[in-house]
Amino acid sequence: MERPRFKQPVYLRHPVYRSRSWLRTSDLSLILVATAIGAIAGLVTIAIAELAHGLQHLFYGVGINRLSALASIRHPAKLLFLPLGGAILGGVYWLSRKRPALVDVVEANALHGGRIPKYDTLWVCLQTIISNGFGASVGLEAAYAQAGGGIASVAGRWLRLRRADMRRLVGAGAGAAIGAAFAAPLTGAFYGFEVVIGAYTPAAIAPVTAAALAAALVTRASGETPYLIVASVPEQITTIDYLLFCGLGVVCAVAGILMMRAQTLIERWIARSPLPKHWAPVIGGLLMIPLAWTSPQALSSGHGALRLEIALEPAFTFLLFVFALKALASIVSLSFGFRGGLFFASLFLGSLLGPVYAQVANALIGHPVLGNLDAALVGMAAFATTVVGAPMSVSLLVLETTHDFAVTGVVIAASLCASAFTRANFGYSFSTWRFHMRGSAIRSPRDIGWIKALTARRLMRRDATLVPESATIAEFRAKVPLGSTSRVLLAGPEREYCGIVETARAYDPALDPEAPVTSIAQLEEDAIPPSTDIAQVLDCFEQLGTEDLAVVDGRGRILGVVTEKYAHRRYIEESEKAQSALFGES
Repeated sequence: MERPRFKQPVYLRHPVYRSRSWLRTSDLSLILVATAIGAIAGLVTIAIAELAHGLQHLFYGVGINRLSALASIRHPAKLLFLPLGGAILGGVYWLSRKRPALVDVVEANALHGGRIPKYDTLWVCLQTIISNGFGASVGLEAAYAQAGGGIASVAGRWLRLRRADMRRLVGAGAGAAIGAAFAAPLTGAFYGFEVVIGAYTPAAIAPVTAAALAAALVTRASGETPYLIVASVPEQITTIDYLLFCGLGVVCAVAGILMMRAQTLIERWIARSPLPKHWAPVIGGLLMIPLAWTSPQALSSGHGALRLEIALEPAFTFLLFVFALKALASIVSLSFGFRGGLFFASLFLGSLLGPVYAQVANALIGHPVLGNLDAALVGMAAFATTVVGAPMSVSLLVLETTHDFAVTGVVIAASLCASAFTRANFGYSFSTWRFHMRGSAIRSPRDIGWIKALTARRLMRRDATLVPESATIAEFRAKVPLGSTSRVLLAGPEREYCGIVETARAYDPALDPEAPVTSIAQLEEDAIPPSTDIAQVLDCFEQLGTEDLAVVDGRGRILGVVTEKYAHRRYIEESEKAQSALFGES
């Protein structure tokens, strides 16, 4: 009798399924997909920039990329577009009031395995375009990165990529968008590594770099002007320059930390006030009017003003004045609900603070030692490192815009000093600091989603041994033989948690058999809810010095028990899996 053949299901033979299977299992396929996403991210970045700058041209009558380069606002009535933009943005907030908090690209990679809801990407881009287009002191970098990462996330879900590959692809998309904005592929690639993925790994190098290169080529082919164009002046860099510029790195770190804390204080004050959220941008727009009237350099992201500032080398007092004004404008814009990035604003602020530091240092030394242009480049990178948290990205941005390796060397030194000081005394970048203020445990883009997913509900045993809390020690001994289990949970009439009893202790000959078992119970008030993640579970074990913890629901009823030994074993297993996925190991 002929043996029946196994017939392959129809869906397994479908070309779409077979192509998805190949894309999920081939490293080359991930590089090709990342390259395509990088090219698309480049086009989307150009479209976002054109939309925002087109609004600025419409409202303020300025050339593209030149809003913050205006010498003055000729018609004060035009500044009413600031609160008008705030009103439109408030309407957007009101329309989306029932939606959960939007998932940022960094948050998506840290907590959700790179999954970004497509509507979140659209909302973030819309809010950022409105904010920047109407003149608020924010950059478009948030929209660029969100759009690039969002496109990659949609593609990754369609291809059903593994979690690690999805995170790499999202990092590639976000990095490509930043690379397109600056026409700087290395900057974009390292932005993806440092800000979105959280590590430089062999498995991520090829797809992220390919995506950033494709996006930068699209920008150059389109004829778009890069965000940053700097002509370096050849100067000899000496040892004293390195030492002094490392000091500038620390100064920029202090200024950046103060700025982030000030923004948080104002934002908290607004949140506690009775002011509705959708009205806050209107108030912010009104507060921006006197700042913009005093100096248009406070408007938008500031890249037009940066080019003028580097070219004209203004006086010390003017630099300090514009620095204070721009910092205040950015704080007001973000605190009152305008949405956008601080990447370019931080570059502009650093380019102002650098020459101030150089002039002070030269005056104290008694003769010129530091050049204004070098100081502007170093300050630009150090301040951006503090705010963005990406020392190599901003250092390579200087290299790609100046092509000066000598300056890049001192920029890297100052950026690393700023990064080290920020990590030691603050511990966050601007994006992770805002997550921290929302109560999230995100301190970097590294994947901690598995920690949040591995909860006490998944760790607990449901067959825990229960003894009524009304039992005596004799009744306990009769029900729980010595050696059958190490610990027993005491339960009330409706399964309420009443403590834990060590079985060996209940068999102590010195105990009165008629004494209530509650007399030897421990941890009567210490139990954990089922939503507790594994990191918190391990912290509880360490703080309480116990080997078992009861898991209870909202009414205090027993659901199960978690053992320290099992929790530690699962933590080690999942950590090894995450590490293997990060470095592309099979």
